Amino acid sequence: MKFGKRLKQQIEESLPAWRDKFLSYKELKKLVRQISSAESCVEYGKADAEAEFVHLLNNEIDKFNVFFMEQEEDFIIRHKELQQRIKRVIETWGPNGTKPSEAEYKDEMAKIRKDIVNFHGEMVLLVNYSNINYTGLAKILKKYDKRTGGLLRLPFIQKVLQQPFFITDLVSKLVKECENIIDEVFPVEQEDEEEIVKEQREAITVAGKGIFRNTVAALLSMQEIRRGSSTYGHFSLPPMDLPDSDLIHSFQLNSPIPIV
Repeated sequence: MKFGKRLKQQIEESLPAWRDKFLSYKELKKLVRQISSAESCVEYGKADAEAEFVHLLNNEIDKFNVFFMEQEEDFIIRHKELQQRIKRVIETWGPNGTKPSEAEYKDEMAKIRKDIVNFHGEMVLLVNYSNINYTGLAKILKKYDKRTGGLLRLPFIQKVLQQPFFITDLVSKLVKECENIIDEVFPVEQEDEEEIVKEQREAITVAGKGIFRNTVAALLSMQEIRRGSSTYGHFSLPPMDLPDSDLIHSFQLNSPIPIV
């Protein structure tokens, strides 16, 4: 699949509020065609054309950084709030709580588990957002250098590697912590496993229900983008090893395309 089509598909499968935050790949590709044409070089001059292209790229990076940092800050706050909710429920309705109640405890913990899974999914989508936009930048810069004879790709990518939107260590850490919470605080009993899998399958199958479907699409996209191949190069993202967790396995069980 060509990158332009892949990006369009990713935007459609992302959260509605995120859709104008992705790389304006189509517009940049159009500008590259204009710059590389003989008329443009004569009319504007190569230096001016290159300056316009770099200006647009810098604006895109600023857009990525603002959005990514806003999401990252929100995730940090929500992660702490979820931990506090778990503690409060245990201390209030747990076996040793101030108001022990098995019914209240199960009901509140079920709500928290659903919120954690949705939260985990949003963070996976943000990591995918970083991956897909970096890949788009690398591809449009390659296209620019090839068509214009320029040498923008290397210095620009070196700059991109230092940008907040590219550095996903903190979000990846929060993803893992969410998985650990689910494994430790919400162990799946054998009799409940079939029902949980059924609920997740329905959430993925029915478009627009929750974010399971979007998360599966993001995981598959990251797997494809970061897969080692004969076209793997210096500017490619490293191959991706999906985490070995029950949550990822639940996505794999319900995806029409196996995650391997």
